[in-house]
Amino acid sequence: MLIIGIAGGTGSGKTTVARSVIERLSAGKEVTFISQDNYYKDHTHLTLDERALINYDHPFAFDNELLIEHLGELKQGQTAYAPVYDFTMHARFTDQRLELMPNNIVIIEGLHVLSDEKLREQLDIKVFVDTDPDVRILRRVLRDIEERGRSIQSIHQQYLTTVKPMHEAFIEPSKKYADLIIPEGGHNEVGIQLLSILTEKYLSGEEWTGAKKTD
Repeated sequence: MLIIGIAGGTGSGKTTVARSVIERLSAGKEVTFISQDNYYKDHTHLTLDERALINYDHPFAFDNELLIEHLGELKQGQTAYAPVYDFTMHARFTDQRLELMPNNIVIIEGLHVLSDEKLREQLDIKVFVDTDPDVRILRRVLRDIEERGRSIQSIHQQYLTTVKPMHEAFIEPSKKYADLIIPEGGHNEVGIQLLSILTEKYLSGEEWTGAKKTD
């Protein structure tokens, strides 16, 4: 099993890169896609107002232990069931799970995929999507308004109090762990094509010194 981790700041284009790589892989190669966003810790024991005050941009906001546990199940050929997160209520859905199949390729994308040492150890190829901050914040504003029903005021406050500080403290420094840095995310056709080729070579057994396979 090949596990690829794709990290980067909010709105950097991590999901677009992941989806683009999946589309470019040769026919017959099934890919399991995992979003770290599904693994936000559950805080249903708190009130909605209390949940809204949590710093969701800090690495500790994620239940990476559960994510690593699910990766272990996939490696053993078992189906895993990821939680589904409700961003409007800041809580996991209690009646929904996302089925994860044990395929040869697993792609994980998320803010802090490279920030956590234990999670990094699970990755064969580590990628960082590096996009201009102005582009990222504009994308986040549109997403939070259209998909999560948030106001401009709340987005502005969250960006200044948690998003920007956490990016500078944890996400940007995690770039040093990447095997491959893709500037401008989904608009970088060369970077996406290179990652796709490296994935194909890795699966075919060819050596690539940037991956954990040669450790």
